[in-house]
Amino acid sequence: MIDAFAYPRYLKLGFSAAVLATIVGIYLLPSPIDPEPFMFDKPPPALIGPLALNQKLHKGRRIFNGLLKGPESFTCDKEGNLYTGTVDGKLWKISGDKLSFITQMGQNMSQCGTPEYEPVCGRPHAVRMDHNGFLIVADSYFGLFRVNPRTGEKTLLLSNEEGVDGIPFRFLNGLDLSRNGTIYFTDSSSKWGRRHHRYEVLELNNLGRLIKFNPVKKVAETLLHGLYMANGLALSPDESFILIAETSICRISRYWLTGSRRGVHEVFVDNMPGYPDNIRLSSHDTYRIGLSTTRFPGLFPPFLDAIAPYPALKRLIVKVTPLSFYSVLLRKHGLFLEVSDQGDVVESYHDPDGRVTWAVSDVFEHYGQLYLGNTDLPFLVVLTND
Repeated sequence: MIDAFAYPRYLKLGFSAAVLATIVGIYLLPSPIDPEPFMFDKPPPALIGPLALNQKLHKGRRIFNGLLKGPESFTCDKEGNLYTGTVDGKLWKISGDKLSFITQMGQNMSQCGTPEYEPVCGRPHAVRMDHNGFLIVADSYFGLFRVNPRTGEKTLLLSNEEGVDGIPFRFLNGLDLSRNGTIYFTDSSSKWGRRHHRYEVLELNNLGRLIKFNPVKKVAETLLHGLYMANGLALSPDESFILIAETSICRISRYWLTGSRRGVHEVFVDNMPGYPDNIRLSSHDTYRIGLSTTRFPGLFPPFLDAIAPYPALKRLIVKVTPLSFYSVLLRKHGLFLEVSDQGDVVESYHDPDGRVTWAVSDVFEHYGQLYLGNTDLPFLVVLTND
């Protein structure tokens, strides 16, 4: 029988034992990720000069509110119609204020639009229009497609299962087309699919690839591997090089396609104030880069910068927190950058309080307007290009 005076001591011992058992149990649990250490060379850039805070994105307006969820990327046809893909696996045509459904990349179900059903419903990321008037679509889960925008008929060009070099695709993402019809695209990770992209960001295992595909010969070739979450692409005006967003390390790389530097891979923009997504060439030959979330200087380093060098800490964090937890840490600050052909930031567009948008995936210039995409917000933002 326990003495009444000793009971509090037994309670403390029991509590301590329970805490210890919990800690040991968590330690022994397998982690879903196998991260590598990574050290950012510099702290995030100061918000001065062309990066200075402003409210330029407050001039934007939301359209198709509640009708489009996650319009990730854009293209247009000769008649001026816009096209985009959304998080529920659908492709859409936009004609002025009219929205028309084109096709579903996978199965059309009521659950489409949730992470659990993405592998069933599909997720069209980058979209481009080829010279024959067909959409070229990179679907994260199914592969590379040609889609007839008038009928919705889909033709699979290269499946995720087939992949390249014997390695299947897990996360098709960025895309651009050359004038001769060559398709350049990225596989963000050979390990993680889109719905687990936060694991890819945490692991920093550089499993991304840049791939070239000839749609006539149906031949794919890996141009680059070892990229950190390879994302958006943009060919230069003369197609001598291609830019690649490496999202997880806040960097834009350049890969030379022609000339004496052919095959050279180098840094184009480093230490960005956010995580780059799509890259688009502007009408005056600069590059506009959407940032999916920001990375700003402060009293303490940004969360992902701080934990990047410590694999054990990252393994522990993932064991005890759900993927949805990381959304809580994201700052609601919309931002995209305009960068010169030398890789210098020349202008930034901020929404510091997330009034209009707080995540920019794409910046597509069309008839004097800038169309701002996002990965999962339920609207599209239009900004007049002053």
